[in-house]
Amino acid sequence: MSTGARTSSGTGAEASSPVNAPAAAPGSASAGTSGSASVGALGSASVGALGFPSGPVSAPVLVDAEAGGRPSAAGAAARRALPAHPALLLVGIVLASLNMRAALASVAPLVGEISAAFGLSATASSLVTSVPVLFLGAGAAVAPWLGRRFGTERVLFAALLLLGAGVLARVLPSVYALYGGGILVGTAIALLNVLMPGLIKRDFPDRAAAMTSVYTGAMIAGATVAAAAAVPLEKALGGGWEASLGFWSLLAAVAALAWLPQVLIARGRTGHAVRAVPAGGARPVNVWRSPLAWQVTLFMGLQSLWTYVLIAWMPTIFVDHGMDRSTAGVVFAFNNLVQVAGAFVVPLLAGRMRSQRPLIVLVTTLVAAGYAGLMVAPVEGAWLWSALLGVGQGGAVGLALTLIVLRSGDAVTAAGLSGMAQTVGYLLAAAGPLAAGALHEATGSWTAPICVVLGVCATALAVGLLAARNRTV
Repeated sequence: MSTGARTSSGTGAEASSPVNAPAAAPGSASAGTSGSASVGALGSASVGALGFPSGPVSAPVLVDAEAGGRPSAAGAAARRALPAHPALLLVGIVLASLNMRAALASVAPLVGEISAAFGLSATASSLVTSVPVLFLGAGAAVAPWLGRRFGTERVLFAALLLLGAGVLARVLPSVYALYGGGILVGTAIALLNVLMPGLIKRDFPDRAAAMTSVYTGAMIAGATVAAAAAVPLEKALGGGWEASLGFWSLLAAVAALAWLPQVLIARGRTGHAVRAVPAGGARPVNVWRSPLAWQVTLFMGLQSLWTYVLIAWMPTIFVDHGMDRSTAGVVFAFNNLVQVAGAFVVPLLAGRMRSQRPLIVLVTTLVAAGYAGLMVAPVEGAWLWSALLGVGQGGAVGLALTLIVLRSGDAVTAAGLSGMAQTVGYLLAAAGPLAAGALHEATGSWTAPICVVLGVCATALAVGLLAARNRTV
């Protein structure tokens, strides 16, 4: 019995039968991933540098899995519903990506004031950043089901609205609202994080790595602006830390408005459910039983852990060693700015390589060197350590997200692997800020927390070398 028109296999992705699907170009970002070119075919339009067709495009083909792979009526509706040019989708992706870290990065420069306002201990203060990260994992667990049930476009739109509500909730005069808003923020960002790789695999199959660099670059750019503007906004708006944090609800609202056309477009292809099948009609892969999937997942989690420790505590580390708060905020913003370079360049390089092992070594070494510098001479070498960490952090997150795409044979598998990697990965990462805060409170020093993170770097190197092999789940 046919179950309808919309497929996602976790991300709202359409069924990936190779109907009218162009072959991937040799050396393209999707090379080495079996069946990737057959997912979300872009038709025969000419392709630009990032894989965006220069003219009208065809819709990803919806097929009825029980009707011999023939295009369904919903597929015809989808073709009529798609916009004439993918620029609208690109704008929506970039604006949504700008929100993926802004609401988190805007908190770090203000943690001291927030703690003072509510009388929080160091451990309780760490929960301000740990709670959202914890719910990055919890939200990632339900994202694939929501994508299947309601469609990627609708869930992304709802996530942006939820994000704006969470940002506003955090500024209410209650510690419960502070943490409750963090739950909403983390859940919303999780939905964005998990669904975006599958969307890109579906709609830009031939340039998945290039598009990953675009959206990770935008994600980190949003964090950079949020970190740099946190203290100046506090002063400019004259409303204390509450006004500074609340400001970022506007960015979420703008992104939701830009994403609304995609929701309307998707309405034409969601009338009947169509069973999702991988390329060529093969059985879906159970990623939870794949050693390679676990290797990708652990690398995602470990690199997230070292990043969220810095998001939570980097400005505080500088301030505790004598740097003034404004300068610490600027150095933290510089760290985020430098991440843009790593996040943009590393996925492009990864897409051109059969094995990404050299990139694993590069990013983990840079991060380890930066953390070691924070332990030895935090203030004296602050700009250098921030630069090393920035390139390493940005490159690591870009590489982790690219590995999800490159290690997947099709959009169905990419959806499942994305959900797994970000569910387990962010639950693991949530322990980082909390553990670092607790160790600092217990020892009165940042040496012990940094030593633990250096151990995390060594572990990430080991699992990353396995995840970077030229194989697919």
